[in-house]
Amino acid sequence: MRILARSRTLRRQAGTAAIELAILATVLVPLTLGVTELGRAIYQYNSLIKASRDAARYLSGQAPGDATDIAIAQCLAVYGKRTCSGTTLLPGLTTAMVTVCDSVSCAGTHANQATGSGVINLVTVTITGYTFTPVVPLPIFTNLSGSTLTFSDISTTMRQIL
Repeated sequence: MRILARSRTLRRQAGTAAIELAILATVLVPLTLGVTELGRAIYQYNSLIKASRDAARYLSGQAPGDATDIAIAQCLAVYGKRTCSGTTLLPGLTTAMVTVCDSVSCAGTHANQATGSGVINLVTVTITGYTFTPVVPLPIFTNLSGSTLTFSDISTTMRQIL
């Protein structure tokens, strides 16, 4: 009798695990994809911050207002090297998104800025309008324009040594 009762119980619970897995998968798969895409977005954002820092660091040791140095800084921000060739650091990043403000181009805000120990010149590199496109379109990245996320302006300001 016990064996017969046990086999009936097992038959009644035969599909329970599959149903539980289906219910959990509908929650866990989008959650996993969302965490992955969020990680990609944070990685790309941090890459943009590093790119603007590298370009500003380069310009901080150059003479202000030199068009060649500004072009090199834009290449550093987009390609990670002094020449504008090869693959970009991030998909969709262009030199048109990189702007430079130094003591010549923004004299009112970057030239002869007073500090506690004298005056300094500043240089700012800004990356504007970079759009993150997720591999898997998810509602957390959706805005009115579709399944993309446009980062706010990313700027780095440093003291210009020369």
